[in-house]
Order: sequence, then C-alpha cells, then structure tokens
Amino acid sequence: MGSPAPPDVSTRWVPRPGGRIHVEVAAGSGPPVVLLHGFPDNLHLYDDLMPHLAGRSVVRFDFLGWGASDKPTGYPYTADNQTGDIAAVLDHLDLGQVVLVAHDASGPPAIDWALTHPHRVAALVLLNTYYHFSPALRRPPAIALYSTPLVRAAARRVAHRWPAADRALYRWQVGRFIQDRRRRATVVDTLHRQFPASEPAFWRLNDDLLGTLLARRRRVGDLRRFDRPVRVVFGARDRYLNPRVARQFAALFPHAHLELVENASHYIQIDAPARTARAILSAG
Repeated sequence: MGSPAPPDVSTRWVPRPGGRIHVEVAAGSGPPVVLLHGFPDNLHLYDDLMPHLAGRSVVRFDFLGWGASDKPTGYPYTADNQTGDIAAVLDHLDLGQVVLVAHDASGPPAIDWALTHPHRVAALVLLNTYYHFSPALRRPPAIALYSTPLVRAAARRVAHRWPAADRALYRWQVGRFIQDRRRRATVVDTLHRQFPASEPAFWRLNDDLLGTLLARRRRVGDLRRFDRPVRVVFGARDRYLNPRVARQFAALFPHAHLELVENASHYIQIDAPARTARAILSAG
C-alpha cells in the first residue's frame, strides 16, 4: 500500500505589525488541527505528516521571521510575540475550537495561548517540546552554543565569517534530530533552504530562550489547573527533549495522556508520521 495522498491546501497571508504570516489551510472536517514549528525549522517540518491528516481541517504556518513569512528587520522575535502570531492566525481565520500541536520552541507560545484561551482548545498536543526550566531539559549543542551569554557572541561572529561552517553545524545538528536515515538528508536540505534568511529570528529567539524558560516557571500552577485534554507525544530517542521531560509534562496537567514513541527522535513527525497523526486525531 502506498503513502496517503497529501491534502489540497490553499495559501493565506495574515497581517501582523511589521509583516505578514504565511499560512497554509487544508479543508476538512473536525476542529482544525493547528501545526506549530519550532526552530531552526519551518512549516515544512510537517510535510510527511500532512498526508496522514487528509480529510481533517489543518492549518500550518511559518512564524514571523521564518519560512515564507515576512522577516522584518529589527523585529523583536520572542516567544511572547510568537504567541501573538498564533492569536493573529486563529483570529484572522475565525477559528473556534482547535487542536493545537506544539513542537520544540513553539511550546511556550502555544501553551501560553492555550492558558489564556482554554475555551478555544479542543485539545493540546505536545510533541517533543518544552515550557519551563527543569533539570531534565537538555539544550542541543548548537542551541547551547548560540544561546549561552558570552559564548553566543563569539559563535555568531564565526558563523558570519565562515558560512560553510555554519551550514555544516546546521546539517549536523538537525540531522541528529532525525532517527530515520532514509529521510534525513532530504529533510535537512528542505529545512536549510529557507534557514539563512531566518537567521535574525534564530539569533533573537536564542537570546530569549533562557529568560523564557525561567519566566515560565511562574506559570506551573496554571498548568496544574488547565482542564482541557492534553496529549504528550514524544519520540523516545530524543537526547534533548527527552522522556523525562515528557513524563514531567504529563504529571503537570490534570488531564494528560502520555505516549512515548520508540524508534523516533526529536522530529517525531518525520520519524513516525502515521503514529503521530493517530495521536493528534485521537486527541480531539
């Protein structure tokens, strides 16, 4: 049996202060599934997953500064402003309840939006993501290099001076996110194609990372009171956003279901797209 056919999608542009957000919408039934990417990637992270969601209403978009979205110079790319991106897209499309799917760095903005709008959350699905600082959390080496104060300034100078070294680091780090060797090279090539233009957003979000992790610790009590369905689905072979992080997430939410997927790593939607789709569709 061959792979399912990808759904037909239409492109929309959603205005934000300073630019426009590139959005893809697949028509279908049920509460819309909203797919959020992290960094250093874009909406193409979900290319392998989309065919397995055929027949369901799906929305995916590039955060401002990423992928095909506008990249305003000097814009403050932060987790807080990405929460605003989510709100802008969902409000512009006039969506009611949604299944919000967060991966990697989209965890804090997605969870913040969900905490503020619980009545609009049919379900919250957390794929190898994070929210607040915990001892179990491990930053990938490239992210640690570019987000650690003092070290990051020197690292960025090297990246600007030797683009080939920066490209090699990207390919090595993102390649380690993918367990499926058959897909690794193609996926890395696809994601890197749009990455150089997104580097200002990447640098700024790395600057924001540690502050985001520390600030969100103050909202742990809000997670414990979140009364909507939560499904925590992690690739079990992720060295960084690892099973310990997944178990801690599941323990925080009052209505959480935990699923660890063997033979999948950080990019679970690439290593196990059919399994990931089933988890999303069963969430809400």
